[in-house]
Amino acid sequence: MEQKPPTNKNAERVVEIRGLNKSFGSNEVLKHVDLDLYKGENLVVLGKSGTGKSVLIKILVGLLKPDSGRVLVLGNNVVDISYKELLALRLKVGFSFQNSALYDSMTVRENLEFPLVRNQRKLTRAEKKRAVEEMLDAVGLLKAINQMPSELSGGQRKRIGIARTLILQPEIMLYDEPTAGLDPITCLDINGLINEVQERFHTSSIVITHDLACAKEVGNRVAMLLDGKFERQGTFSEVFDTDDERVKTFYEYNFIQ
Repeated sequence: MEQKPPTNKNAERVVEIRGLNKSFGSNEVLKHVDLDLYKGENLVVLGKSGTGKSVLIKILVGLLKPDSGRVLVLGNNVVDISYKELLALRLKVGFSFQNSALYDSMTVRENLEFPLVRNQRKLTRAEKKRAVEEMLDAVGLLKAINQMPSELSGGQRKRIGIARTLILQPEIMLYDEPTAGLDPITCLDINGLINEVQERFHTSSIVITHDLACAKEVGNRVAMLLDGKFERQGTFSEVFDTDDERVKTFYEYNFIQ
């Protein structure tokens, strides 16, 4: 797999994190974290389970409060803004959940219509229909429009989940373990979709994963969480060109498995 071109460091920062700390009791999960996301890039955040990857993106959308530090998302300090402002900001940040988070009692069409009805009530029936069909076509699942989630494969559910997130046209996409639980061929399909989303919709994305094949395929830049800090950042090759045993062990375990 070829590595993606590196990030243009002259691009606008759409996320800026400085001095972020988060603990749960005596467990220090994030320790004085600094991180940037640039406009138009896919940034992969790597780390073992329990290292704070998901905690980080929950803080970005205001689902968790940091103990200290500054978190700017599209120019908004998510720590200090009002709840109304936070809700408005969340419409610009799409969260693709690990389990796809589809409503089992709704058809695929109804799943995609739900965020439109909830957040864009002025749309006509024809506008909603067109938006749903265009988004399903973008992820290659227009034919599944009247199916129930239980009738879909894991990879199809993942694609529908991404389509439902994209339908509100977010500026930033957050992917939480997008290839978890999928077979290797379906993982390749989802990696390709993440790249297509970046190119077609011009999103800026943070991809949370421990899947190195995913990281290498989709990441313009990789940041690796080690002991609560981003101690290694750069291209995939730069991050893993090290004698640090923590990094070497992570690499070898992933590719042996």
